[in-house]
Amino acid sequence: MKFDLVHRARELGFDDCRCTTAAPPASAGHFQHWLAAKQHGELHWLERNAPKRVNPQLVLPGARSIITLATSYHIPQSTSHPPDSGVVARYAQFTDYHDVLAERLKQLTAFIADRAPGSRSLWYVDTGPLLERDLAQRSGLGFVGKHTNLISRRLGNWIFLAEILTTLELEPDAPENNHCGRCARCLTACPTAAITAPFTLDARRCISYLTIELKGAIPPELRPLLGNRIYGCDDCLAACPWNRFAQEGSMMRNNARTDLATPNLLELLKLDEVGFRRRFAGTPLLRTKRRGLLRNVCVALGNTGDTAALPALELARRDPEPLIAEHAAWAISQVQQRATSSSASRR
Repeated sequence: MKFDLVHRARELGFDDCRCTTAAPPASAGHFQHWLAAKQHGELHWLERNAPKRVNPQLVLPGARSIITLATSYHIPQSTSHPPDSGVVARYAQFTDYHDVLAERLKQLTAFIADRAPGSRSLWYVDTGPLLERDLAQRSGLGFVGKHTNLISRRLGNWIFLAEILTTLELEPDAPENNHCGRCARCLTACPTAAITAPFTLDARRCISYLTIELKGAIPPELRPLLGNRIYGCDDCLAACPWNRFAQEGSMMRNNARTDLATPNLLELLKLDEVGFRRRFAGTPLLRTKRRGLLRNVCVALGNTGDTAALPALELARRDPEPLIAEHAAWAISQVQQRATSSSASRR
């Protein structure tokens, strides 16, 4: 059964498939300490479903195995960035991966049901109450790096994770050992020092959290550190030397959205609600809503824009959404300060 399962997973486009038991992850204590330290910020659902995350039996009673799956989203990246362009995290430069992987997970779960009548299974694409990276390491899929993301020695760290909990008993694979060694490139690469120690992330400082998960204002002291990033951040991932083994995955390759690689900030700032939904339909960027994305765009222009951006920012300052208006006002002040300093230096 397990051989057939792995073979079917690869047929469906998954780049790796492993199995582990449904026992609680050994890292449960570390997760609970992280929550107690409030380093999860406003990710309140992590607290609400914490008991399930540390005990898979509360997710699927009678579960005996967890199937872990990896899908590569590595694609060649352009090194050129046009003026007034923003940076979108690599994983978001595709059709929403939740939808892409869900289609295959449904088929794989149906395959299990056909081969093991009477078994029960649940599948998740990073939305389930599981410590998925810890389970993936225990299954041998990869190891949790110092940046707290999963690293595969065969695929690098540009990978999506998914899981299937099942009452079917499958032979577990051997766990993976950590292979970070003395390397600390990810820690030094983080623009906001969000990786406070090896294997510890303060989400409240993480650019991915600030640009996606945070619903309110970005702390002013952190805004200059965002640069022109408008959705997520890849710096710690890109720094990992294991990426020399990264491979393009077939599943995501056909779902690439090249228009999201280097979007023009001034064009984005013109989007109304209808335009926003039309532009980003079926992509992860919908998650921020218009107010969140344009907030990020204003910060990016405040960090990198010149006086040519001022008319667009002035319009944004009058936006009926207070979050956008406040960040636009901040951006205008930043652009004007740079223009004044540049003018003074030429005298």
